[in-house]
Amino acid sequence: MTEAAQTPNRPQKTILRALAGETQAVPPVWMMRQAGRYLPEYRATRAQAGDFLSLCYNPELAAEVTLQPIRRYGFDAAILFADILLIGQAMGSKLWFAEGEGPRMSTVTDAAGVAALRPAAEVHETLSPIYETLKILKGALPSETTLIGFAGAPWTVATYMVAGRGTKDQGPAHEFITRDRAGFAALISALEAATIEYLSAQVEAGAEVVKLFDSWAGSLKGQDFDDFALKPAQRIIAALKARHPNLPIIAFPREAGDRYIGFAKATGADCVAIDNSVSADWAAENVQKDGCVQGNLAPHHMVEGGEALVSETKRIVKAFSKGPHIFNLGHGITPDADPENVHRMLEAIRG
Repeated sequence: MTEAAQTPNRPQKTILRALAGETQAVPPVWMMRQAGRYLPEYRATRAQAGDFLSLCYNPELAAEVTLQPIRRYGFDAAILFADILLIGQAMGSKLWFAEGEGPRMSTVTDAAGVAALRPAAEVHETLSPIYETLKILKGALPSETTLIGFAGAPWTVATYMVAGRGTKDQGPAHEFITRDRAGFAALISALEAATIEYLSAQVEAGAEVVKLFDSWAGSLKGQDFDDFALKPAQRIIAALKARHPNLPIIAFPREAGDRYIGFAKATGADCVAIDNSVSADWAAENVQKDGCVQGNLAPHHMVEGGEALVSETKRIVKAFSKGPHIFNLGHGITPDADPENVHRMLEAIRG
C-alpha cells in the first residue's frame, strides 16, 4: 500500500483507491461496453429508443442502460453510455449509423474542411443531453459505485472523420498525414480543444473519473505516435487537471505495444488501460511500475466461458497483485458474450 493510500483522506471507492495508487487484495472491476448488446435488458431499451443515436441523446434511457449492468452485476464503476463519435457530430460532421455496418460520417479530408468545423466552445449545444445523463446517474448510482465519463482520443475520432467510417488500417488518415501533415495536425488540435471542453463538462455534471479511448493508437508508429497519440493525450490531461486538480484520468492507447511503457509518466495519466495483445506479466513488469494498470482479459473468454475464463481471470489478478490494478477486459465485451460468463468472471475475481 502506498503512503498516499494510508492517509485518513484517502478515497473510499475502490476504483478511486486504485487510481490513487493503492494495491488492494481484491481489485475493483468494470468492463468496457458493459452496457451493451449482450444484455437482453439493453436490447429492450434500445428498441424503446428507436435507434442508437436516439438512445445516446435520451438522458433517461441512456442512464437506464448505464445502470442495467450495475444492477445485474454490481460492478465497481459505471461508465457513461454514449459514443466516441458524438464529439465529431458536435463539431459539425454529420453522423449516422448504418444498421449492421456501424457508424458513418461526412468526411473532413483537407485544411478547408478542418477550418469549417465548429469551435470547441460550441460543442455543448449538441452534447448537453450527455451531461444530463451524467446528472441523472450521479443521483441514481449506489454510493460505492464510481461514475466514469469518457471521450475518444483525437487520433481515433479523426480516423472516422477523415474516412467517413471505420477502416481496417486507418489508411485515409495516414494518407492525410502524408499529404498535408500541418492540415492533419490542425484537425487533431481542433479535436483536442473540443475534447477538453467535453470532458470538463462531464466532470462538472458528475463524472468522478474520465477515460480517453485511443482505440486505433496501435496503427501509429514512431514520430506519428508521439505527435498524434502521446502529445494530444498529454495536452488534454494537463488541461483537465488544471481545471479539475483532483480528477483521475485513465488513458487507453490500444495496441500500443512497447509504447505502453512510460505512457503514464509522459502524459500525466493516473492509469494506463492495456489491451490483450500484451501479457499481464509483461505489463506488470513494464507498465505497472509507474502506477495503476487497467486490464486485460481477452473478450473472447466472455463468449467461450468454461475453465479457461476462470483460470485466465485468476492469472491476470495474480500477475497484477503487487501493484494498483483495475480489472477489465482488453477491449469491449462483444454482443455474442454470455451474460452468465460475467458472473463467472466476477466470482473468479472476488472469490
